[in-house]
Amino acid sequence: MDLSPYLNMMFSAVWYFIPFFILIIIIKSAWFKGVLGEWQVNLLIKFFLNKSAYHLIKNVTLPTFSDNNNQEQPTGTTQIDHIIVSQYGIFVIETKNMKGWIFGNANQKQWTQQIYKHKSKFQNPLHQNYKHVKTLEACLLAYNDTEKPSIFSVIIFIGDSSFKTKMPENVRFARGGIEYIKSKKDIVFNAEEVTRGC
Repeated sequence: MDLSPYLNMMFSAVWYFIPFFILIIIIKSAWFKGVLGEWQVNLLIKFFLNKSAYHLIKNVTLPTFSDNNNQEQPTGTTQIDHIIVSQYGIFVIETKNMKGWIFGNANQKQWTQQIYKHKSKFQNPLHQNYKHVKTLEACLLAYNDTEKPSIFSVIIFIGDSSFKTKMPENVRFARGGIEYIKSKKDIVFNAEEVTRGC
């Protein structure tokens, strides 16, 4: 009995499953979860912040410099998920798309994510965003030699997670991050400065 037709049929059927497996791998990847989280934050900003008052800049890559403020030779780059420029200040947003319980405080280098009995560590997003804020601040001061700009760090968690420790007021879930931004009411930039910043 010749099995080659059956083998050929099996191999051709396997080819249909390969794209399916690749899609599953992509969907489960940290990269895809990050992109999905950023997209969700984009929607939140679009629907819940007034476009004429809050100007969104997405996926900004800035050069980083050494601590000795040598602005001539960059030491690398840093990528910022979202920057919102408004009369009320500049908001630097770090997005985290996570699930499970989240434990941490402002001073810890690493926070903990717990899903059932599995625990994993991740970089404190406040520390991560501190670098973003300082890099943006240095770039703005180099560009516009004036006083220190009003920059606010905002951490927005997206996904099915919950905080199990008390978090600082600038670490929020989804709409809570938007409410934090809206809570800043002091006007620190005039309309011309906002336009120039965008």
